[in-house]
Amino acid sequence: MPMMFDVRSASASYRVVSEWNAFASSAPAMRDGVVIADVYFAHELASRGVVSIALQANEAAKSLDAIGSVIAQMREAGATRDTHLWAVGGGTIQDVAAFVSSIYMRGISWTYVPTTLLGMVDSCIGGKSSINVGSFKNIVGTFHSPTAVLIDPTLISTTTVEQRIAGLNEAAKICYCRGANVFAEYLSLEPNGDLAPNELEAIIHLSLRAKKWFIEIDEFDRAERLLLNLGHTFGHALEGASGYQLGHGVAVGVGILCSLALSRELLSRSPGGAAASLEGHVHALLGALPDLPGILEAIDVGQVFDRLKSDKKHESEHYRFVIFDANGVVQVTRLPKDDGTRAAVSTAIQTTLGLLSR
Repeated sequence: MPMMFDVRSASASYRVVSEWNAFASSAPAMRDGVVIADVYFAHELASRGVVSIALQANEAAKSLDAIGSVIAQMREAGATRDTHLWAVGGGTIQDVAAFVSSIYMRGISWTYVPTTLLGMVDSCIGGKSSINVGSFKNIVGTFHSPTAVLIDPTLISTTTVEQRIAGLNEAAKICYCRGANVFAEYLSLEPNGDLAPNELEAIIHLSLRAKKWFIEIDEFDRAERLLLNLGHTFGHALEGASGYQLGHGVAVGVGILCSLALSRELLSRSPGGAAASLEGHVHALLGALPDLPGILEAIDVGQVFDRLKSDKKHESEHYRFVIFDANGVVQVTRLPKDDGTRAAVSTAIQTTLGLLSR
């Protein structure tokens, strides 16, 4: 079923449209702009008469070192400050396009066509870009809202089960953070990695409407939107420590379980409310990935903590985590940078990796 709504943020308002075959129908408009695309879609775009700047969707592509090449290719393609940029791909392509569009000739307009479930349920709205510098993940970025977001559920058929599970981890997180009723509605849709695109469509719509609330009330991550970092502080560190064998959405799922384990360490009991349901759901999603235990078993906990320490959300004297209170409600907490915190965090990581490696 088609869906359309507007995201009204402080920096800009933009329309989100979910419609079958939106990718194909938007191709004529792309010919009048510049396109940054996942290399996977470059041939399909070319068959529709669209020339694109094709990128491999990996961490190297969203490094500050690689951005200069993209900007040079845009200039060679004749892009001016009036040129409209299109982005076709998953989160990596979105990060590059959002960042480049925010700085190219001091800012140009852009439209995003997400091609992964993670992009469709989460990152496509909010206007964030996150760029790596050296070993520091997502240390540079901007807020630059798109002109429009076009979601085409047919593109889910191009994704793997792992990519779908990655997206569902993020959708579960958003719906849980939005509240018990929204999370219950999410679970009622029986989300799993084997769902067909038409079955995932309702999850996409639910997740985006939940995230829309966070963006409109706290666009620049000062209060409520910070809750959506659940699983991310751990997740980003796990990605790096795995040599990026863990994709982002899968790492976030593991990170959610680490956050639950840390909450137990601090509370000396399991969080209540719907936390157990979230934990069981994420375990079930990750349990469908046969290669995951081997990847996690090879991760060094000390290296995870070392990477975690450089997360941009921390303060000079405190680490910041999104964890669960006794009632299972997510909250941002500040923990001192001392041996006690290191022990609690390291134990949470070790416990989680041990459980998932069995």
